Amino acid sequence: MSHFLNQFATIESFRQGLDQGQFTSREVTETLLKEIEAQSVLNAFIDVQAELSLAQAALADEQIGRGQAGLLAGVPLAHKDVFVTEGWKTTAASKMLANYVSPFDATVVRALADAGTVSLGKLNCDEFAMGSGNEHAAAGPTLNPWDHSVVPGGSSGGSAAAVAAGLVLGATGTDTGGSVRQPAALCGVCGIKPTYGVASRFGMIAYASSLDQAGVFATNAQDLALLLDAISGFDPRDATSVQTCHGVANAAGRILSEYERALKQMPQQKPLAGLRIGVPKEYFGAGLDPKVAQAIEAALAQFEALGAKRVDISLRNTDSAIAAYYVIAPAEASSNLARYDAVRYGHRSEQYNDLEQMTARSRAEGFGAEVRKRIMIGTYVLSHGYYDAYYLQAQRVRRLIAQEFQQAFSSECDVIMGPVNPTVAPPLGVSTKDATAEWLGDIYTLGVNLAGLPAMSVPCGFAPGHQSEALPVGLQIIGNYFDEGRMLAIASSYQQVTNWHRCRAGGGA
Repeated sequence: MSHFLNQFATIESFRQGLDQGQFTSREVTETLLKEIEAQSVLNAFIDVQAELSLAQAALADEQIGRGQAGLLAGVPLAHKDVFVTEGWKTTAASKMLANYVSPFDATVVRALADAGTVSLGKLNCDEFAMGSGNEHAAAGPTLNPWDHSVVPGGSSGGSAAAVAAGLVLGATGTDTGGSVRQPAALCGVCGIKPTYGVASRFGMIAYASSLDQAGVFATNAQDLALLLDAISGFDPRDATSVQTCHGVANAAGRILSEYERALKQMPQQKPLAGLRIGVPKEYFGAGLDPKVAQAIEAALAQFEALGAKRVDISLRNTDSAIAAYYVIAPAEASSNLARYDAVRYGHRSEQYNDLEQMTARSRAEGFGAEVRKRIMIGTYVLSHGYYDAYYLQAQRVRRLIAQEFQQAFSSECDVIMGPVNPTVAPPLGVSTKDATAEWLGDIYTLGVNLAGLPAMSVPCGFAPGHQSEALPVGLQIIGNYFDEGRMLAIASSYQQVTNWHRCRAGGGA
């Protein structure tokens, strides 16, 4: 198990080591590349290009030596394999794009590179980000560093596992229905999905365009603030990128400044005095594991000790989010993935007699079972005679869900808290045998994406699992639009008085 990065509590402490000359970025990169190879059993990485990583490390060392380095210079991270990345393969964990190398970087990738970070490679995920266990991947499943017999969560499982295993200090991910928060929770790390439109989707391989949003992973809220700030900002190349909203500019520096401002405004004795925490009764129903519920309740009690007030609320359409999501997301996927026709790029079958057969066979061979299933569902709900009955109805439910959240924030609470997942990490193979069980596991996360709200997961305890007596539990914090800075400050206050985020897979803190 990796030990080098575990000695640093935050990115700031790691940067101090670089600035003081205790080690160089190149030395760190060489060490971590060896550790990635040593922990290859996790299958967290899809592509590693040592020369590219070392070149970025050399550049970071030069910037640090000249005294021109930013807060993220030399910080080792890696990218989910749905962000196109110049020089590395970008496969979306699919046979369809097995050998694709992009000629340009996604905006998120470029922003972090410009900030001086060092990329160690591309991270495994569910194929085209479709899944909740990181088992639907052409490269095979990623294993959870806490217990190799259970899933790391998905679709950004490789990202969460790499951070949890100490292979990187941060990682990028995408969240379409919980794909940052859920693996963060199951791997015992922190992950945040910002408000839809805050981070650019340019260069992100699309699954469901009205739901997809870039996010980041780290071990603590302070590091999330640094990473999220770097990838946020208006991008004219993304039609859904938000420039202004209610006078709040979506510009670089906004999230970090709001995070720091919120921390400064908190009193020392009761830092969260006056904060109203909405706790939806629907998040504590029959499907929630009692041990997970116990960990969540303990976390809520800690927030109350910090001065917050618990407010019981109701989000009546929580169950309906599952049905709405699994109509809307596959519908958008069927449209987005139509471009993979084996004509211009992507996998092409070796045997065919005409153009129609070439496309049909190539798509059947190139896409995995889960992707094919969602494409067929999406095509069905958009077809003549079913569009009104399914797709339009799902969009109406989506509007009701968004309205419920807004009603809660406008009159009842400041943030909403509850579990991320009904259980701890399930055993490998469960999701491939029972798709319904996998979809039901998203019940607490889907509504956030349908409403476009920001949300995050922070470690809050442990509960017994399949073979392990201690698997991580994540607490979900949901905020109102563009409230990421305050959410991160709230999480940071919690982490000042708890040690769950310091627990590392394999033992130690």
